[in-house]
Amino acid sequence: MDVQRLRVLRELADRGSVTAVAAALSFTPSAISQQLRALAEEVGTALTEPAGRGLRLTDAGRVLAAEAEEVLAALARAEAAVEGLRTTPRGLVRVALFPSAARMMLAGVLARLDAAPGVEVACRDVDMSPAAVVALTADFDVVVTHRDEHGPGTAPGRHVVPLLREPLDVVLPPGHRLARRRRLRLDELAGESWISVEVGWPVDDVLRSLAVRTGTAPRVVQRINDFSVTEELVAAGRGIALLPRYSTDDRGGRRLVRRPLAGVRAARLVEAVLRPSAAARPAVRTVLDALVAEAAAITSRAG
Repeated sequence: MDVQRLRVLRELADRGSVTAVAAALSFTPSAISQQLRALAEEVGTALTEPAGRGLRLTDAGRVLAAEAEEVLAALARAEAAVEGLRTTPRGLVRVALFPSAARMMLAGVLARLDAAPGVEVACRDVDMSPAAVVALTADFDVVVTHRDEHGPGTAPGRHVVPLLREPLDVVLPPGHRLARRRRLRLDELAGESWISVEVGWPVDDVLRSLAVRTGTAPRVVQRINDFSVTEELVAAGRGIALLPRYSTDDRGGRRLVRRPLAGVRAARLVEAVLRPSAAARPAVRTVLDALVAEAAAITSRAG
């Protein structure tokens, strides 16, 4: 089977439309359709079927698309073996990070990569939900994402590298009536106004899962995905929030007071997610090593 045609099928599985595949691979939609038809003729069975005005994969198409990723990963490993004969890794690595991860670790990661001058890194902050992660791996070599530690994994068929577990704390304005307490129970906060994120994002998932476990439903008055905005609102006394411990700017307690929750474990897991074929590239592995090292340093500094 032609490798380029397998790549087209893999991209259709990830991107969902011929138009999107054509844009990603710099072909016309008709050329992509021709590649898919030729691959179906090679295999001897239909790989796509009409779905409205577009195409979707058949069962055979989904099976072959999964195998195509393995073929492309094997080719990437072969290329990596040859590239490994060089003295240093080289090449462009595209990285997507959710915004608070970029705030927490990007500067440190880039500083570590100064020691690998052959590796060029193109980074972008992306406000991603867990459901969007797999699709993002079609456009980025490495996707740094986060999820509720009590929730399921969100990247089937992808290579996942754990980076860190970041506890979530209740964040209060310094003058709050509970600011002097060392730990807080959710039932003590039942009457508070909460500032959370959009439904389906990890921090809101944690807040809702805690509510289910305690029987205390939080009253969410604002939904803001930018944690720096949430910090400003909490500091101004507009509500309280559940925010990640390492990436929240509390300015030593002068601006915000952070308190852990009593009796429950609340945290988000930060992970790097990528296609197996991308994980085989030495330049990508160099970036992953920098991410793992920076995450370990952040955890160590936090004690």
